[in-house]
Amino acid sequence: MSRAQAEQRGRRGETLAAWWLRLRGWRILAQRVKVKVGEVDIVARKGHTVAFIEVKWRAEAAALDHAIDAHRLKRVARAAEMLAPRYARAGDDVRIDVILVAPRTWPRRIANAWQPGG
Repeated sequence: MSRAQAEQRGRRGETLAAWWLRLRGWRILAQRVKVKVGEVDIVARKGHTVAFIEVKWRAEAAALDHAIDAHRLKRVARAAEMLAPRYARAGDDVRIDVILVAPRTWPRRIANAWQPGG
């Protein structure tokens, strides 16, 4: 698969993840937010929780188990740290989530996928 095709499928996965979150009561605050230290695919809010979400798409569901690693999560966490003042209010819980997407399967969410020092 070419880089352009992978990018297109990744964007499709992010769109699917955003709709899946909306159906579960989350409000999408932003998508594909870039800062100097990294990028956050989706920023979403539900009540007093703001989630900075990394979306991973794979062609096969079996490959999702290895789609995310500590290095990637650390980059998302650094970006989230820079972005939190823009999206979170005083008293909000802020967390890093991951949504795994593959064809013909329901998206799988890992809440609190990254903890400081993790």
